[in-house]
Parts: sequence; C-alpha cells; structure tokens
Amino acid sequence: MSRHTAEVAILGTGMTDMGRRDLELETMTDQAVGAALDDAGLAPSDIGLVIMGNAMGGRLSDQACVRGQAWLRKLGLSEAAIINVDNSCAGGSSALHLGTMAASVQDRPVLALGVEKMWTGDRSETIAGIEDGLPVEYRLDLHAKLKSGEGNPAGSILMGLNSRWALQLIEETGTTLPQMASVAVKAFDHAARNPLAQCQRSVTVEEVLESPQVAGVLTRLMCSSFTDGAAAIVLAGPDVEAPASAPRIIGSVTRSGNGLIDYHDRLTLTADAAWDAFGWGPGDVDIVELHDATAPEEIFALESLGFFGRGEAGPATEAGVTRYDTPGLVVNSSGGLVGRGHPLGATGLAQVVELADQFRGRAGDRQVSGPRLGVAVNTGGIIYGDAGFVAIHGVRAGTDA
Repeated sequence: MSRHTAEVAILGTGMTDMGRRDLELETMTDQAVGAALDDAGLAPSDIGLVIMGNAMGGRLSDQACVRGQAWLRKLGLSEAAIINVDNSCAGGSSALHLGTMAASVQDRPVLALGVEKMWTGDRSETIAGIEDGLPVEYRLDLHAKLKSGEGNPAGSILMGLNSRWALQLIEETGTTLPQMASVAVKAFDHAARNPLAQCQRSVTVEEVLESPQVAGVLTRLMCSSFTDGAAAIVLAGPDVEAPASAPRIIGSVTRSGNGLIDYHDRLTLTADAAWDAFGWGPGDVDIVELHDATAPEEIFALESLGFFGRGEAGPATEAGVTRYDTPGLVVNSSGGLVGRGHPLGATGLAQVVELADQFRGRAGDRQVSGPRLGVAVNTGGIIYGDAGFVAIHGVRAGTDA
C-alpha cells in the first residue's frame, strides 16, 4: 500500500469536451494543459515536473513510449521532466498520486495529466486495448468461457465480469434492476448539466431497461462508453505559494491487488486505510466521484466503500437521495463514467477536477450546496477477480472558499 497525507494545493484544473471524437491526442493535451495553466495563472515554463497517464497510445495511436514527450512537445514546458504512467483505467489517479508526492517536496508546481483517444474506427482494437488491463492467461481463459455462451452480445469479457457482479448484488442484497437503472438515470441527468460530459440527454428507467443487452443483466445505457478526453491538474506543495481558497488534496491512498481476494473486498480494504489516513470517514463526505464502469457497479462500490450498508445503496439511489440537489452524500455529480465518460488514462483526474469545481462553486447547473469534503475513487485493471489498482484521494475545500 502507498499513502501520502501531506496537503497539496490544487492551483488549476482543465478538461476537454468528452463528447467529441474528432480531436487528436496532441490537441486534447494542449487544451487540457492550457486550461489548467490559465486557471492557475502560470506559464508552461513554471512547471517543474509532469506526470502523464495514458493506457492505449501504443496500441491505438502508434506511440508506445515517451507519450508525454511526444504529445506535449509544443507546449513550451522548457526543461520540466515528463514521467509516463500506464495503469489501465487508473492511469489518471496513478499520475495524481505520484504528482501529490512529488509536489510535496518540489519548489515548483507539478502538472498531473491524463489523456486517452479511444475512438479510432476500429472497435475490436479498442476493446482489445481495454482488455490489456488483465493478465494474458486470465484474459484468454475469460474469452474461452465467453465462447461457451453467457449472453454477452457485445463480446466484452470485462462487461461479462461486471454482469456477474451485478447478479451477485441482486442475489446477495436484493438490489433490483430498476434500482440499477436509476443509477444510469441519475448519471445522465448529472451529465446533461455538465457541458463537458459525453452524454447530453436525460433517460428514463424504462429506456435504460429496454436498451440493447450488453452482457447478462447489463444494458447499453447502464454501461460507460468509449470516450476521448483529457484532464489536467496543477499541484503546489508547501514551498509554492497557493491562495487559501485553493482546494487541497489532503490524502492519497493506493493499493494493488494480486488475485488473492475479491475486487470489492479490495475496495473495502483500501477505503478502510483511506479513512484512517484522512482522519474522517464516509459519513463526513459531501461528494464522492467513484468508478462506475457500469450502473450496478456504483451501487456495489458505494456499499463496499462504506457509504451505505449492504442492500441500502440501491433503494437510496432509486429514492433520489444521491442526486446533486439533495441533502447528504452526492454521488458522481459530474455524471460519472456512465454519463461524463471514461477516457481510461484521464478518468481519475477528471474525478478530482469535478471535486475542485464543486468546491470553488464552478459546477453550474449541477452545483452542490456548500460542499467541504470530497473523495475520488478510481480503479484500474482486474487481476484474477481482484482489483489491479485502487486509488482514493481525499479533497477538501479551501479555507476561505
């Protein structure tokens, strides 16, 4: 396990429009970094270190190495070192974890950046790139089982795993399909209020349940989609001046799984370590941005992380109590992976961009009332049923925000 608890200020954030498919990787990095630097009031030459997260640049864009150097070379970053991180769906949170550690000992700001281009016209290659987040033997075994016929018209072994988790949720907690569909309804509603989100329309429970089958009980509108996008955050440690109003990352806790326990048990263990490191618990959190690769996964994760007891998250979501405009815990105000989109290497950073926007009162039509504490939970890879990587970032509002 790795943890970092020294406070690091968020000086600036930037994110691209995740509803677009026409932008190249270099353009997306330019847009996200430019916005984050403008927000921080800094020039590219002010940055002392860059941590870049990306998962599929090698497979889909023919840039297997030095991705950050290739895509950032025109930005004028001067002599800043660029370190590249590949951690499947958790590349962004991995970059942010390393960035917070680096910022705490740097005398110059640190840039954490994630970018992904998933729309290339070759669906099979994109799916293969996503499945690179599994060990090869495990991947081949799951594909062999898929051919035996499990009701998986999308042909996705990862959605097959998520479908099994959804069935486990139904069988063990009594969670219903309408409750799962209500997660997607909320995700689309929040995303429609987020001008940078991929999905810009509302849906009904009936539309979600009647949309095409992906795998098992999962329908198309319950699942995150291929997404192009980038997100960037400028960080400042104690040796760099930061306004009191800047949100602070107050802790970063990470763990990697090894296949010895279940994915959701890994979430629980990591969350327990995070609450211990942060000095507060799930009952203190105003907003959580979590890894909802599917709608049922939001329910399972909320219970695994300790935000709700077993069997409670589904009814709570169906009742609307996790929306942006209700008292208590707000879940995925950005729209989450289902609504905002899931550009693998950028997702973990996009989650914290949302928290920072909420704390600074910049979330527009989805603004939460007076939030003070937030948590971002991002996972990447699956190792024989275990989570390959879990990152939990605790974020607080600035002192005079």
